[in-house]
Amino acid sequence: MTAPAALKVLIVEDDANVRLGCQQALELEDIAVEVASSAEQARRLVNAAASGGGGPAVVVTDIRLPGMDGMELLRALHAADPELPVLLMTGHGDVAMAVQAMKMGAHDFIEKPFSPDYLVEVVRRALDKRRLTLEVRELRDRLQNRQSIEARLVGDSPQMERVRRLILDLGNSAVDVLIHGETGTGKELTARCLHEASPRRAGNFVAINCGGLPESLFDSEIFGHEAGSFTGAGKRRIGKVEHANGGTLFLDEIESMPMPVQIKFLRVLQERALERLGSNTMIPVDCRVVAATKVDLRALADRGQFRADLYYRLNVATLPLPSLRDRREDVPLLFEQFALQAALRHGRPVPQPDAERMARLMAYDWPGNVRELRNVADRCALGIEQGFPPFGDGATTGPRPLADAVAAFERSLIADSLRRNGDSLARAAEELQIAKTTLHDKIRKHDL
Repeated sequence: MTAPAALKVLIVEDDANVRLGCQQALELEDIAVEVASSAEQARRLVNAAASGGGGPAVVVTDIRLPGMDGMELLRALHAADPELPVLLMTGHGDVAMAVQAMKMGAHDFIEKPFSPDYLVEVVRRALDKRRLTLEVRELRDRLQNRQSIEARLVGDSPQMERVRRLILDLGNSAVDVLIHGETGTGKELTARCLHEASPRRAGNFVAINCGGLPESLFDSEIFGHEAGSFTGAGKRRIGKVEHANGGTLFLDEIESMPMPVQIKFLRVLQERALERLGSNTMIPVDCRVVAATKVDLRALADRGQFRADLYYRLNVATLPLPSLRDRREDVPLLFEQFALQAALRHGRPVPQPDAERMARLMAYDWPGNVRELRNVADRCALGIEQGFPPFGDGATTGPRPLADAVAAFERSLIADSLRRNGDSLARAAEELQIAKTTLHDKIRKHDL
């Protein structure tokens, strides 16, 4: 079994011949190797790799090294990652010291002289252990991310489950993402969830609303400027792209970005470097770009109102967000959460369940989507919902057949009951006071 290319072994040995022999023995077995001649050099290599999200999977180090010895290196490495397998190479007189190191958490020790086959065998065992450790970490992170995403992107509908699954799938990748959704569907919240599900979560999440920036300020806001680069530029300014280095740059309403800025931004995406206004120096940037739009960018590009090359560069991965009217079964759950938050925020009692109110909420078309539902929940908590959609004269954006409203309300009640009863058909049927066969038919009818 060969080690995957992603897993690398670091050999720390001051004797050039021993170092070369170990390197060749492992590389002949297709194990990726990096070498260092001192513990100090090894620490620099590990720290540099860790800052980029990588690092060695196994460290093989001699105990006796010039300067910092192998024992000190073991302590330093385990201070950063206690689960990193460290193998110690020992001379005959160092065995007692190696045993002590095992008590300190060393994975194993190899007594010199050793055969190349024995080194490969021990290293492979350590790589297998590291691979398992990393898999467990990834599963734990995915579970934690999923729980966090489910708490923030509320909804039991199949559409929202697909959104959450896409966020988890795209989270660990470095690919740029284009979010498409109507106003109020939660595009910025989705972008934040993408950021927090990624290895860049420790970096900055920098949001720009392209529709809210005057055209004259775009260059300075996005790319930054040097002092004196234009009238009023009294000091250097770091732009949003540079501030997002190591993190995520979120561009909302990307369709509003002026054409000249689109050309410059495309260059940044292609070269991952920028120039501040008034500077000729290229500054490397490493940020993930998440763009959001409520319009069809392809159609805009076809009409010459958006750069086609920028569209294709951004449209590597697309994350569509459903409108609220397309997931009406989530309305009761969302309203319940928003009403509770509003009651706490305003110091008011939580609105009591009301079948007539819920029927109106379910029948409404929600042109403002989740944002509008949050506002309605606020009004209900304050007791001023009457006179506003969906309770006023503009309760719907158009005629809605009675059968459609009844079906939407029934779907919502069934979905809510299934959620409360852990998807148990028997318990939900008992709660709704209908036969299990009838409930099963309705579940199929409503595509639940």
